[in-house]
Amino acid sequence: MASMVHLQHPRNQMTFPPSAGPRTANKISYSPPFSCSLKISPPSRKRSKLKPLCSYADSKANNSPAKVYRRQKRKNPQKDWKFSNNNQNDNDPLRRISTIVLPTVDLMSLCKEGKIKEALEYVGQGAFADYGVFGALLDSCGSLKLLDMGKRVHELLKQSPFAGDIEMNNKLIRMYGKCGCMGDARRVFDRMRERNMGSWHLLMSEYAENWQGENGLMMFEEMKKEGLHPDKETFVAVFAACSSAGAVEEGLLHFEAMRSEYGIAPGIDHYLGVIHVLGNAGHLREAEELIQRMPFEPTAEVWRALRNYARIHGDIELEDRAEELLVAVDSSEPNADIIPLPQRKKQSATNMLEEKNRLAEYRCTEPYRGEGYQMVKGLNGQMREAGYVPDTRYVLHDIDEEAKEQALLYHSERLAIAYGLISTPARQTLRIMKNLRICGDCHNAIKIMSRIVGRELIIRDNKRFHHFKDGKCSCGDYW
Repeated sequence: MASMVHLQHPRNQMTFPPSAGPRTANKISYSPPFSCSLKISPPSRKRSKLKPLCSYADSKANNSPAKVYRRQKRKNPQKDWKFSNNNQNDNDPLRRISTIVLPTVDLMSLCKEGKIKEALEYVGQGAFADYGVFGALLDSCGSLKLLDMGKRVHELLKQSPFAGDIEMNNKLIRMYGKCGCMGDARRVFDRMRERNMGSWHLLMSEYAENWQGENGLMMFEEMKKEGLHPDKETFVAVFAACSSAGAVEEGLLHFEAMRSEYGIAPGIDHYLGVIHVLGNAGHLREAEELIQRMPFEPTAEVWRALRNYARIHGDIELEDRAEELLVAVDSSEPNADIIPLPQRKKQSATNMLEEKNRLAEYRCTEPYRGEGYQMVKGLNGQMREAGYVPDTRYVLHDIDEEAKEQALLYHSERLAIAYGLISTPARQTLRIMKNLRICGDCHNAIKIMSRIVGRELIIRDNKRFHHFKDGKCSCGDYW
């Protein structure tokens, strides 16, 4: 099973020099590769028209006399910056390489194509990024989980005229939330001079997305202390936080308070949010009764949510009933009893390990070889001492128990963690992006790993974020 890890090395870190001197869009200037010396004349009583300004000597010519340039008054200072004097010699190096004109580049198109690194390189070289470009860069970094690139966009944004814009800061919160960095998202929120209701809703929703619903509910209480009046969107975020935190009773209380305290009639999104609260906790009958009491016809999303929760919790009868109702509402929904499902394609496990200022590729092509595998073996012994017992139910191959335990030991996410442990400083948080869903055995194993190594291990599988720390996971053992 292949494992791929990306690290970003400090020497490859992109730098964005501050703007200096006159600049036009897509143009940059830099010092020519020859030595320059400043020549200052002593003060004189007699004022001359031209004063020596500077001299330079070409490093290739050992005996060539230094040329002297004198300041002259010109009507167009832009021509001075470009050194575009028609009287200069074409062989003058200042005339040949003083200004580089970048090709015309469409930064917005690069963002849409996912070429974030190329777009940032152009911006770092002086290409002008307007409001829409910054927004597209942050959206792309969030959707593609490019944390390092997103932080570079954040640094560039601080130097732009849009640093204090509310919507741009909201996009920053969303980007950090999508990348699993709720600490950075909260810092952006706290440093905002002005906020709108969307800022509060966004932070609560991202807490819920990262299975930190308790923090999202605390934000709701802070919002009320600030004197802000909750609206319909507020309660959508509140129910998401309750679902993430497993706060069933609190979610039902907020549902009742919508109408009684705030005069808000619950809509389909609010009913769906309460269904998620009940379904996550396994209260399937209560969720079905809630659907029956809805003042409007249930949508396909409602029946799909009930079917999925029934499937997760093993209620086959309810799953079949919800499946039939789903197909009746949405005829495009495939029915497993009527339409044969296509054969599922086999996917190889891929992991990306993000570390601070490092980016490289790591592949494991030969099983049970290399430093990462040795680290996994060492951790396995410590995990067993801490109470870890392999759950071989997650190995579907027809092999003996010892071989099943060996197969579980070298799952790709464990290899990525092992390689991160030997290639990063102690106590540094590891962030892993996995293209497949994490299995139950690895989920239990990584909880124990986080306690042994004393690190926070953040894993994003194809369903959600898992924040492992001190032997616990933010998902509350629901995956």
